[in-house]
Amino acid sequence: MTKPTKILIVDDHPFIIQAYRNALDKYSLKGLQFEVTQANNCKTGYESIKEAKSPFDVAFFDFSMPEYAEKGIFSGEDLAALLKTEMPNCKIILLTMHTELLKINNIIKNINPSGLIIKNDLTFDELIFAFDKIINNDSYYSQTVIKLVNQAQYTNIEMDAFDKQIVFHLSKGVKTKDLPLYIPLSLSAIENRKLKIREVLAVKGETDNDLINEAKHKGVI
Repeated sequence: MTKPTKILIVDDHPFIIQAYRNALDKYSLKGLQFEVTQANNCKTGYESIKEAKSPFDVAFFDFSMPEYAEKGIFSGEDLAALLKTEMPNCKIILLTMHTELLKINNIIKNINPSGLIIKNDLTFDELIFAFDKIINNDSYYSQTVIKLVNQAQYTNIEMDAFDKQIVFHLSKGVKTKDLPLYIPLSLSAIENRKLKIREVLAVKGETDNDLINEAKHKGVI
């Protein structure tokens, strides 16, 4: 008997999960069998990955979901990065509302997913087509993603995980002096990184709000 394909779905929108289920049902009619694990936030997604008894074959992640700050998991991108480490052969499909080139470039650079779909591009036929390509060891980027990666804007902007954590916690209202409580860096190192971030993002104003707004505009958070 053929071993079922193990699927992980992590999304906090029930109608998206149902769309995935419908797509899998269509493939079940072709004789393929699936073993599906569902999660609806970063915490349950993290637990599904850590507690899996065998590797997943395909994983679907929504980009924006309720975070699991205790484990440093703030998005579907973080879950995808964890999965990539834990199960390097798993095919990853990410859905996102983000259409900022920097964000898309970072996802491609850091995760290199088998599938990357902008939600506004998503239709049931699009999902079926994407899954068909990915299950057959091809990759699929939706039309908007392809248009974005052909642009040159912001392509030289690079920020590492610590930089992103600094901006993220600032956006949550954490004061700079308190950032060492959340990030394993000294206050002086964090302040130096903040200066670098302001330069990289070309922040015009001098306040943290100016930095946060520019980071949001350019898709860092």
